Amino acid sequence: MAKIVSREIRLASRPNGMPTAANFSLAQTELRPLQDEEVLVRNLFISVDPYMRGRMNDGQSYVPPFELGKPLDGGAVGEVIESRAEEFKPGDVVTSNFGWREYFMAPPKELHLVSREVQPLSVYLGALGMTGMTAWVGLNLVEVKAGDVVYISGAAGAVGSVAGQLAKLRGCHVIGSAGSMEKVMFLREECGFDIAFNYKTVRCLSNSIWRCPTGSMSISIMLEAKRSKRQFRRCESTVGLSPAAASPVTTRRSRLPVLLTSLT
Repeated sequence: MAKIVSREIRLASRPNGMPTAANFSLAQTELRPLQDEEVLVRNLFISVDPYMRGRMNDGQSYVPPFELGKPLDGGAVGEVIESRAEEFKPGDVVTSNFGWREYFMAPPKELHLVSREVQPLSVYLGALGMTGMTAWVGLNLVEVKAGDVVYISGAAGAVGSVAGQLAKLRGCHVIGSAGSMEKVMFLREECGFDIAFNYKTVRCLSNSIWRCPTGSMSISIMLEAKRSKRQFRRCESTVGLSPAAASPVTTRRSRLPVLLTSLT
């Protein structure tokens, strides 16, 4: 293997508030020779996700924090350049958690083979990646089926927009709320939501849904369903990860942007 110099983004310092370019450094590293049972991959796409802000803090969480002076990691789609493992061959497209760098070497167990026929390949970091899986699992956990009414708040987000489309494919009546008219139009025209409205411009959430042609469904039914312990499924949010610099930076659970409700 010819010598390969890879560029990578490293965490230079821990942000206080919103991250800036000064918190990162661009470094070059020469890759060592490929070993048996290793695969050399060149990244094509990398994902920059909100949860990564929490990992920039030095504190205990559900995943270890990023290390200072080390490359960050995250979801990536790459192409196999060379392989000394029988599971992969040059030209294969794989997903991994080795983002934020041009090239990397990894054992087969750290890679997942995907189809090159799916285009664009970046979809494996979205609808066919972590956010899409979150939406799919949320719907499955409450066994959403044809004829159900599904309400999704924060519906224009990465998870909510996929959840709404999956629910439509199952034959559900889908209602979504978002924070701007641009997002509302996106939900109606591109995602196929039956109803979408801007929660910031309505005085009463109940009335905004009730005025729409939703059949027998209204917010009062949703609240009654909650009181009667019908199924509500919540997917977590990553907001409040970069408060003002004057405030301590903490990772916390917040009011959840995606609420999947199965009403029968």
